[in-house]
Amino acid sequence: MKKNEYLIEVNHVSKQFEDGKFALDDVSLQVKKGEFVTILGPSGCGKTTLLRCIAGFQVASSGVILLKGEDVTKTPPYQRPVNTVFQKYALFPHLNVFNNVAFGLKLKKEDPETIKKKVRRALKMANLTGYEERKVDTLSGGQQQRVAIARAIVNEPEVLLLDEPLSALDLKMRHDMQIELKELHEKLGITFIYVTHDQEEALTLSDRVVVMSEGKIQQIGTPTDIYNEPQNCFVADFIGESNILSGTMIRDKRVQFCGLEFDCIDEGFGENNPVDVVIRPEDIYVWKVQSDKGQRTKEQEDMDPEDRVPKGKFTKWYGEVQSCIFKGVHYEMRVLTPDNYEFLIQDYHEYLPGTEVGMLVRPEDIQIMKKEHYIYNYFDGEVTKNGKVRFLDAEWEVLPKQIEGLEPGEQVQVLVPFRSIDLQDYEEEGTLSGEVHFILFKGNHYHLTIRTDEGHDLYVNTNDVWDDGDRVGIVIPKKEILVRKLKVES
Repeated sequence: MKKNEYLIEVNHVSKQFEDGKFALDDVSLQVKKGEFVTILGPSGCGKTTLLRCIAGFQVASSGVILLKGEDVTKTPPYQRPVNTVFQKYALFPHLNVFNNVAFGLKLKKEDPETIKKKVRRALKMANLTGYEERKVDTLSGGQQQRVAIARAIVNEPEVLLLDEPLSALDLKMRHDMQIELKELHEKLGITFIYVTHDQEEALTLSDRVVVMSEGKIQQIGTPTDIYNEPQNCFVADFIGESNILSGTMIRDKRVQFCGLEFDCIDEGFGENNPVDVVIRPEDIYVWKVQSDKGQRTKEQEDMDPEDRVPKGKFTKWYGEVQSCIFKGVHYEMRVLTPDNYEFLIQDYHEYLPGTEVGMLVRPEDIQIMKKEHYIYNYFDGEVTKNGKVRFLDAEWEVLPKQIEGLEPGEQVQVLVPFRSIDLQDYEEEGTLSGEVHFILFKGNHYHLTIRTDEGHDLYVNTNDVWDDGDRVGIVIPKKEILVRKLKVES
């Protein structure tokens, strides 16, 4: 597609605040005319900042924003062909519905007859015909939300920006309004850019979804692509439920995880390379094992299970149901294997805790991703005069052999295995302190991102259970710290 065929272009935009933190970090996004694009992510990921930069309420620190090919990076909001619907609807309580919707048209000094026609048309689109004389404070939350949308679309913008407009509504009303918004988008034919932290909402409404985390875009794609082909662990974990496991790509179309080898359909990951494996809980077939617990014969393992399970030479594995919860349309079970791998499974059949079950997954339902983090944290360090190594803004004791032959002040690379970091309940017990920033369950352990008070990230593998936001002390035993001399480039 040619560059000028995009209605909106966000090119390498960053937004840095006075405290030095980046709300947006080199963000690029292109939106076509008539698209419904949803910006999705957790609180603080930068999604609202991106929307406000497009609207003109905030100015990007660097980068360029184009509307219809024209640079509007520093253009004020009222000169942009966009309208915004905010989370708090900002309606005028002293005005009735008609005058709230007509407010922008009156500012433009349009003639009364034109205003009347446009307002009535906007109210009809928002299913508010007959509400013209009602005071807004007598309306329900859903009705007020429709008034805010009518006020935005009456100005006939080319782009409608919506900042979590449904977050204040109850669940049923949200679902109803999602349908209405989708229908309204189809009627108007204008471009919608929608911000939400609700994954189901994003998948329901959007032509494309932009997943953000920590000021960066993690993935852009259709709802189907985002769900079925996540590009990294954050997307896989944030969008729906997932089983995420560490694995090894044996060769093309063959992967190992949980101590077993499985056929898959992915290629291009090399041979014997570490990867991350994603299996959605609804893609695991499960059945009750008929033999007594622990008494399966080779013949029984080779037999095809129940008729509803796919036939074929699939790799099967076994476990015991730990919990089973009815979720309305399916049962959600946690199954533990003899090697202590836990799987989340969603199935229409109920298997009570204590039931031994078999499991299998089809090759096309195994998603392979490049591993973002391997087994080591890597840090820049410096040998100190007192025989220690300084990294992470602290001095650490190391084994003498690690710095043998190195001079004080020499720059080094420091390696710390994920498994070797001890987290303490009381932050004062650690050499450093920080907080749990991200938690990912990897089948038989938790993979944590710890952000230190100095702003550094380190990765920890642990079997201990922590909550997001927990304060921790950080201890690294000296025997676990590896020091490498930096190579000097010739």
